Amino acid sequence: MSTTPRFIAVLDVGKTNVKVVVHDLETGEDVFVRTRPNAVIDAPPYPHYDVEGMWTFFIDTLKEASATLRVDALSFTTHGATFALMAGDRLALPILDYEFHGPDALEDAYLAARPPFTESFTPRLPGGLNAGAQLFWQARTFPKAFSTVTAIVPYPQYWAFRFTGVMASEPTSLGVHTDLWAPEKRDFSSFATAEGWSKLFAPPRSAFDRLGTVSQDIATLTGLPADTPVYCGIHDSNASLLPHLLGRQPPFTVLSTGTWVIVFAVGGEASALDARRDGLCNVDAFSNPVPSSRFMGGREFDLLTEGHPRKPTQEDVRSVLDDSIMVHPTFVPGCGPFPDGKGEWSRDPSTLAGGVRTAAVSLYLALVAQAAMSVAGAAGPIIIEGPFGRDTLFAEALQRLTGRPVAIADGATGTSTGAAMLALGSDGQLDLPPDRPVGGIYDLEGLESYAERWAS
Repeated sequence: MSTTPRFIAVLDVGKTNVKVVVHDLETGEDVFVRTRPNAVIDAPPYPHYDVEGMWTFFIDTLKEASATLRVDALSFTTHGATFALMAGDRLALPILDYEFHGPDALEDAYLAARPPFTESFTPRLPGGLNAGAQLFWQARTFPKAFSTVTAIVPYPQYWAFRFTGVMASEPTSLGVHTDLWAPEKRDFSSFATAEGWSKLFAPPRSAFDRLGTVSQDIATLTGLPADTPVYCGIHDSNASLLPHLLGRQPPFTVLSTGTWVIVFAVGGEASALDARRDGLCNVDAFSNPVPSSRFMGGREFDLLTEGHPRKPTQEDVRSVLDDSIMVHPTFVPGCGPFPDGKGEWSRDPSTLAGGVRTAAVSLYLALVAQAAMSVAGAAGPIIIEGPFGRDTLFAEALQRLTGRPVAIADGATGTSTGAAMLALGSDGQLDLPPDRPVGGIYDLEGLESYAERWAS
């Protein structure tokens, strides 16, 4: 095997889809991609992730990949707000779906126990979006099972454990709106310590650390060489951010898009964040706090287009602007810059042609993204990473609304690219491919007055 890993198999667990991607670090291309839906099992003791279904998918897909490709290493990236409670080498409890609202039953007690925003830079979010609320609820609702917990493991590192037998914790997952981490101290929060959980977390490691090699059982099941190294792994939005940290100078803004749109205000100040509007700190791969904000843009896009978007024509866009066809926030309540908004259309969307409806949704999401960037204190050029980079109207509208240059990051699988780059080490160097500038497709005359009406 080459001493410098080149072909990295990334196991990428998103909230909507699960992927195995083999990324070529030399060319920057994904040379193998397989995807399946991320299923939630709606059964006692609470809705939870189908980890065994994912496990079968990972093993089968790695076997397929290794039969035709060289795989030099494994890396992992997952959505946040998710931890595995381990009793020895098994789960003490199923891995809870963060959209489950069971933890809200202990809201008053949790509010009294959680740390102040000035320590955790974490807003109070609904359901299990604060992982601390999950643990708080699980400990009190299932005390017998919780008493067997020997280690708490972040989700990327849970999967790394399944392949290596080595348990670890890592700051990008510890610090993503959990209430469990104090970003400026780079340590567990007073809340995590008071609850006795800080002692339960698996040993802290860097995202860049090589945890070990695949176990012999994994080598046999997949056909991977027994000395295939396994890297610690990283939270997905921070995986998307990593290439930019290595290839750009602050200040700049990255919009990591998918089910969630995460605004990373690199070079910004955490003290300016507004907790009431989903302002928060993320923690990057180097353990540094990054002022951020977020909204569930991908989920809203799917809801509002009913899963059937149509590419807008210029005539569609003009109809939206001239006739003030608007979407008002928010259709995923409790998060984003308008958490208390009652989402509504200015007219019945069922009467709109598909292109007109999609145009209204893209302009709506550009307006929400502008508000989210204001919450994060974002500055500098804007780089769109992920699926929203294919929405030309969104990008052009955002550029006009903000008056700042907007570009599309090259590459379709940013989370996988960033996770693969962990194999380069913390001092890895990166020459980013040229961004694609936006502009010139749509006539957006009147967008400013449309935005004023929308905000009024």
